[in-house]
Amino acid sequence: MRNLLYLFCFMAYSLSAQSEMTSSDAQALKNKVKAVADATRTITSNFKQYKHMDFLSQAIESTGRLSFKEPDWVKWEYTEPFAYSVIFKNETLYINNEGQKSDTDMGSKKLFKQLNQLIANSIKGDLFDSDEFRIDYFQKGKDREVHFSPRDEDFASFIKAFHITFNTQGEVIEVKMLEPSNDYTRIVFIDRVTNQPLPDAVFSH
Repeated sequence: MRNLLYLFCFMAYSLSAQSEMTSSDAQALKNKVKAVADATRTITSNFKQYKHMDFLSQAIESTGRLSFKEPDWVKWEYTEPFAYSVIFKNETLYINNEGQKSDTDMGSKKLFKQLNQLIANSIKGDLFDSDEFRIDYFQKGKDREVHFSPRDEDFASFIKAFHITFNTQGEVIEVKMLEPSNDYTRIVFIDRVTNQPLPDAVFSH
């Protein structure tokens, strides 16, 4: 499970100053992001991932492409420094590691199901109505950063905090996952395209 979590997303705290948002500003952000999420049917985006580990002096960098199709199909396709893809589809996790394929049924595994829903909703930015997280809102320059902390103890043993950064349009531009060890993964989305036709074949395995 931990090795899978290393693949995903998920960002570091920014060095820029941030301040807590007022309740009215937080509500305005929620309304804007919810409107964007409700209108989102597909997303494609390039991404750059930075994996920070305490015993390494530099982050491990990788690049790839994200594909999302409602309600919850997600594909992470890594292209550099190696070819690797992970697909969440119909309660099954499919992995293709340079031609070596495997799959895992997530239907009977609570943590896998939570992870799949978390990833799908975080890509859209639609997590605000969840009772599974404690949520804190911050202003970070012109952007907004929202911190989600799992309430479920089992889930919290794998993910300490999950942070999402939104631009002024209410779109997700960065995602970060902080592990209990304080290692973290940061993903920056580049050239996001929304609601363009996305064939089911993209998610073939």
